[in-house]
Amino acid sequence: MKLRLWAIALACACGLAMPSLHAQTSQPLDYIVALVNSEPITHQELEREIKRVAQQIVQQGQAMPPAAELRRLVLERMINDRAQLQLARETGIRIDVSAIDRAEQAVATQNEVDVAGLHQRLTKDGVSVATFRNGLRDQLMLNRLHEREVESTIKVSDVDVDRAMQTQLAANTDPLTFDINLAQILVAVPEKATAEQAAAIFVQAKRLLDRIRAGEDFDRLVKETSAADRNNGGQLGLRRADRYPLLFVEATQALKVGEVSEVVRSGAGFHILKVIEKRAPTRLVQTVVQSRARHVLLRSSPQLPQAQAIAKLADARQRIMAGKTDFAAVARSLSQDTSAEQGGDLGWASPGMFVPEFEEAMNALKESEISQPVVSRFGVHLIQLMERRRVELSPQQVRESVRSQLRRSRYDEAYRNWAQDVRGRAYVEMREPPQ
Repeated sequence: MKLRLWAIALACACGLAMPSLHAQTSQPLDYIVALVNSEPITHQELEREIKRVAQQIVQQGQAMPPAAELRRLVLERMINDRAQLQLARETGIRIDVSAIDRAEQAVATQNEVDVAGLHQRLTKDGVSVATFRNGLRDQLMLNRLHEREVESTIKVSDVDVDRAMQTQLAANTDPLTFDINLAQILVAVPEKATAEQAAAIFVQAKRLLDRIRAGEDFDRLVKETSAADRNNGGQLGLRRADRYPLLFVEATQALKVGEVSEVVRSGAGFHILKVIEKRAPTRLVQTVVQSRARHVLLRSSPQLPQAQAIAKLADARQRIMAGKTDFAAVARSLSQDTSAEQGGDLGWASPGMFVPEFEEAMNALKESEISQPVVSRFGVHLIQLMERRRVELSPQQVRESVRSQLRRSRYDEAYRNWAQDVRGRAYVEMREPPQ
């Protein structure tokens, strides 16, 4: 549902920048181009939709189809949508005002304005607020219909999940999921070494590498020359690759067991790495990036309109950036969220835990960065990203992730078959233009 909601939001956003697409003045005489179960689609409706879709195609940098083909495709989609909306109404799907309000807020946020500003832009572009909200209502009805009629019919068995996991495991080439054991020779570089000193030490390391490739024993050279641990031939131990320094993994991922890397530079000095052991993973491994953020939330109300809440948080941000206060103090004094006592700290969160408008703004931040005021369905937020980390999913979470992937991969075919069935059961009459 979220994807389709954002699709209509973006479509409406495109329309806002194009007054000519929705202007309701100076229109030619209208006529019916198609009937869908006795409900008309008019020429003007079709032309407005063709122009909107054409604008989207241009903005996305795609090739424009021939005019006749574009008209056919847009009309066919409008017929499908009209038939599906009729089915939604017939089967009792209703959208309450609060759901339309939330969708309208999402469009406003996408356009970086409040709802009042959105209404002003709609009016300027010749679109009535009622027409706009009716479009949102129709899209929400379609979303709910698709959830009930399509998504609920997609079945993914445990056997399907097992098979998909085995397929993904067999195709896995991610070097960070392999277990590896590396041995090293470290030629240390002093912390305050000059560039000339570091270059001379690199020459020493390169000579050691040449000796190894000429056949000298790696273990013996570890004992004679390495500035790191010389026990057990300099081996670092068998463990998953993501627990090694990334530069070690990158230097050895293409090597076979027994092969030696080029000279690798780190903060400690120059390393020569030998692959002692490498094992493919025996189970599917997936990771997600978690974010830890804190926020200040002001809820819009008659006493605190949204515009005032935005201005209040913008002022708080300026004071934080100037060093006159800190984020936690602002959260404790202003925030209307239960996290206020913790200085606004929301704890570690995986993708999808926050509403899309909040998560999108948070994901755009660098560590320690503070957002501009962000409007969500809950109010106005000031967000600071504290840190990020990558964590491994549990076996059960991996199974559910694979199950979700399978459901998404099967959705398009299920939707296509269902939509064709709805279209086939509808009475559709095409009309020619009047002579």
